[in-house]
Amino acid sequence: MRYWLFKSEPGCFSIRDLAASPGRTAPWDGVRNYQARNFMRDEIKKGDLAFFYHSVTDPGIVGLMEITGGPRPDPTQWDPASEHPDLASPEDNPRWYLVDVTLKEIFPVPLPLRLLRSQPELDGMELLKKGSRLSVQPVSKAHFEAVVALERRMAKGGK
Repeated sequence: MRYWLFKSEPGCFSIRDLAASPGRTAPWDGVRNYQARNFMRDEIKKGDLAFFYHSVTDPGIVGLMEITGGPRPDPTQWDPASEHPDLASPEDNPRWYLVDVTLKEIFPVPLPLRLLRSQPELDGMELLKKGSRLSVQPVSKAHFEAVVALERRMAKGGK
């Protein structure tokens, strides 16, 4: 099993949107970065776990998801009405892929970016590196466990 962090702008697709999806499952589509695409196409597997990260307004980790399907071609690349069409992507050799995610848990207390940055056990986490903008990124097992432990402490009113 591997661990990941998926970023989304809450105004585009929030954890509440995922919770409202049938079966609390949705395709993670619209990714248009080659490195993030490569992770989804080549490395992310069914059963992997991923943090859901709200970016832009009050950035932070807001929940936990499981990868439950894919990878498969992202159909939004051929949809001219989608947010990020790529009509030049060949159907027989698509550029963009997606995976299906299923909500496991909405954290009762979101973990803001400023709190994550203050945790020494998260030093070196991709999310916290200067200039890190990838919308899909790996998380080490140690960092994953540290974030989960932090969330459990925060949910109990700790620091």
